[in-house]
Amino acid sequence: MGRNKISVKFLVITAMIAAVYFVMTMAIAPLSFGFIQMRISEVLVLLAFIDKRYVPGLILGCFIANLFSPFGMIDVFFGTACTAAALWGITHSKTLFGASLWPVFCNAFIGVELYILGECPLFFGMATVAIGEFLAVSCVGYVLFRQIMKNPSLMARLKFA
Repeated sequence: MGRNKISVKFLVITAMIAAVYFVMTMAIAPLSFGFIQMRISEVLVLLAFIDKRYVPGLILGCFIANLFSPFGMIDVFFGTACTAAALWGITHSKTLFGASLWPVFCNAFIGVELYILGECPLFFGMATVAIGEFLAVSCVGYVLFRQIMKNPSLMARLKFA
């Protein structure tokens, strides 16, 4: 296969990551959407720090999960765009902790959506989403991925070959 062809391995990993993100989001669905939210599935975005080829699966998983949002298609596009922006930042970060802050910043803008669609106070919505992202990604995700990155065998398995 040439370098420009999409491999079966890439498609399978992309589908698996999307499925895991979706299942993790839906498993705690009341907390995954709304004025106060914490998506534990967002921990997975730090996979993009290890290898940027995880990005399509993460975006797809977010997109599919947002299809079930009480805020409808606006959340599908706006929420997924916020996650895509965070993933761009993660893939361009030099440190793991710096990477973990991109979802906090980018997804805080979901508070604008909550303000417009859900009549949630703007800064309250932005703050609660940012706090949820900070707890999931910068606290739990950072600690988890710091340990993962100390294990050369696990890192070798997580990188696309």
